[in-house]
Amino acid sequence: MKLTTIERKKYRVRNKLKKVSKNRYRLSVSRSTKNISAQIIDDVKKETLVSASSIDKDIRVLKKNKIEISSIVAELLAKKANEKNIKKVYFDRGVFKYHGRVKIFAETLRKNGMEF
Repeated sequence: MKLTTIERKKYRVRNKLKKVSKNRYRLSVSRSTKNISAQIIDDVKKETLVSASSIDKDIRVLKKNKIEISSIVAELLAKKANEKNIKKVYFDRGVFKYHGRVKIFAETLRKNGMEF
């Protein structure tokens, strides 16, 4: 089976993280043209611990631009992670470059106490 360029890039980033993520959780970010979502995943148990998305009704009502929404989603995710005592994670950007909304998302998480 031949993989596309996007699939190869995704596997390359994720497999590097999974090799070293025995003692930390993985923070996976997904971005589309209008929305952004993220989840904290335990790869050992293969379950999602915490998730946040811009599709939620509370965030959709705000009518902000995409950059502001990504920082709001990051604050919401950090708040949920702090409730479950999750401080250290590995940042899985997937196929997305570390700039723009993904970079703002990561910086906002760092400001709210997450370490990666």
